[in-house]
Amino acid sequence: MIMKSILIFLLMPFMLLAQIKKDSIKVFYLGGQSNMEGFGYVKNLPDSLKKKNKDFFIYHGNSVVDNDVTGGLGKWDVLQPGHGTGFSSDGKTNQLSDRFGVELSLAKKLQELYPNQKLAFIKYARNGSSIDSTGTTSFGAWEPDFKGGKGMNQYDYFLKTVHNAMAVKDINGDGVEDVLIPSGIIWMQGESDADKTEAIANQYYSNLKRLMDLMRATFRNNDLPIVIGKISDSGDIEGGKVWKFGELVQYNQEKFAATQPNVAIVRTTNSYKYSDRYHYDNNGFIDLGKQFATKIFLLNTKNTKNSKKASLN
Repeated sequence: MIMKSILIFLLMPFMLLAQIKKDSIKVFYLGGQSNMEGFGYVKNLPDSLKKKNKDFFIYHGNSVVDNDVTGGLGKWDVLQPGHGTGFSSDGKTNQLSDRFGVELSLAKKLQELYPNQKLAFIKYARNGSSIDSTGTTSFGAWEPDFKGGKGMNQYDYFLKTVHNAMAVKDINGDGVEDVLIPSGIIWMQGESDADKTEAIANQYYSNLKRLMDLMRATFRNNDLPIVIGKISDSGDIEGGKVWKFGELVQYNQEKFAATQPNVAIVRTTNSYKYSDRYHYDNNGFIDLGKQFATKIFLLNTKNTKNSKKASLN
């Protein structure tokens, strides 16, 4: 009996350590409109991206029009092809589609850059969505003060997606509590603010800044790294400009990246080919994911170095 008590006493620190063990997981938010939602074709993926990525998890919020109560529903799952347009979730079951976006190559590249770190995505994007609600169509808007219909829009679905995703304590079901660390916002949007009026396009900087400020606040980090993708134009229309005020939105994207702290912009989009008038082809989505990964990694690395310097002073 005495020996048993001694054994329990000796083992107790290890038992307590096992009980409090937690996994740290870096989480990146993916948002925007159709070129973030994803219009690549799964059937044409290279073999390196066709399989399940068993070490990478994603919470993909259900993408819907404004004022639909099912917006933002989702569940954590292993990352695999099918998280492009047409994906849906009722919060219990995820229905994969035959399309993909930047998430596959983005995840692969991030794993190369963070070889010993657990990683995950939270995704909510809506094709055709604008930030400005005054010119919005049936696709939806991200305007935080939206009052139309039931007062629910893309910003509300973003909040629901993030809240529900972050509330899960064990996202991979391994029995160990997960600590989710917001590590960046990756945003690909602006086309639908560039095709309506000059006034809406001119307002893009202030609309984007306000939205990103609120998204950072949602993740409780006012300096959270942000990488945006610069919109481009296929020119596949009579007159040669799909986005009538595209240059104005591009200018405001560059202004945002140049004036706001901890922000980077991906410009390689101007070299991508298109699968239709509005959407990049497979190679474009794959490259864009890699570009996003590199940019967000560099921002986080810079922040880590600055934090270390500050601690030494």
